[in-house]
Parts: sequence; structure tokens; C-alpha cells
Amino acid sequence: MQNNNSAHPDSSQTSNKAGHKTVRRATTADALAVRELTRAAYAKWVPVLGREPRPMTADYDAATCDHLIDVLRVDGEAMALIEMAPKPDHLLIVNVAVAPTYQGKGYGSALMAHAEEVARSLNLSEIRLYTNALFAENLRLYSRLGYRVDREEQHPQFGVAVHMSKRLDAIADAHSNSRTSQ
Repeated sequence: MQNNNSAHPDSSQTSNKAGHKTVRRATTADALAVRELTRAAYAKWVPVLGREPRPMTADYDAATCDHLIDVLRVDGEAMALIEMAPKPDHLLIVNVAVAPTYQGKGYGSALMAHAEEVARSLNLSEIRLYTNALFAENLRLYSRLGYRVDREEQHPQFGVAVHMSKRLDAIADAHSNSRTSQ
């Protein structure tokens, strides 16, 4: 899938007391900033895993072309990002990264809500993601946001991946209604 930099949900600029917030689609020119933000966000997991998590070693030059990467900026500074890959029947969240000093302030949850808007705009009724089983903090967040565990998969090099998903009811209901009315 080619990255489309056209308008997308939540691309408008909003303001609040915490600063001027914007969400903007990353381009290839942003690959270095995406890489740096991701590496900083995932650094805390290196001691847990004994290695760098996969997002720290990803090719963001390619990802900015192949995936949808939306960057949340506050007063012009990149605070967080979400990397998404639309599939025929779902939106896959590949990566959510929040700068260390901004973790725990709701930016990750805000980007997860943004992903739901993106999925709806693409007429997708499900979001899927995966995370390492050792990332208990992430598993708790995704559960609180309504994601359920679909399966766990053992990988010899990377450990246990926990695959999770969430149905988007408004879209799912619309798809069910259109099937029953036919």
C-alpha cells in the first residue's frame, strides 16, 4: 500500500491548555524523526527483552512509503506516533511510540482512538495489533481500550507475541445490517 498524504481523520489542528496539537501523516522526509522517536520510546524494553524490540530496528524509509504513520505533535514537537497498515478486512497497528517524557499522559490512548477513526474512514470494522507478552504495561492499556487477546504465538527469536483485536461496532453493525437487508 502506498502512503497517501491526503486528508485523513484528525488531521485538523486542535488547541487546548496543554499546547497546540496536530496529527500529520509522515512522509519519507520524516523517516529519521520517526526512527528516533521510536528508538527512544522502546529503549525501556531493551533490558526486559535482552535485545532491541523489532520497532527499534525497522526500516522507516520503507515504512513511511508502505504504511500510514501519523505523528502527534504538541507545539511543533513530535511526541508520539502510530504506524498503521490497512489490510483488506482490518487495520493493523504496527507500532505505537510515545516519547519517554510524555508516556503515561494519554498520547498513546489518543493515537489508538485516532486509529479507530482511520479504520472507520477506510470502512474497516476491525483493528488488530500484536505486542510482546513481556510488555505487561501495553497489554493492560490495550485491554482497557477494549482489545481482546486472540492468540499467543511463540517465535524462536522474538519470544511470545500476543495478538489482539477490537471490533468497531458502528462499522460492524452497518456491515451486518447491509447483509441482512440483501
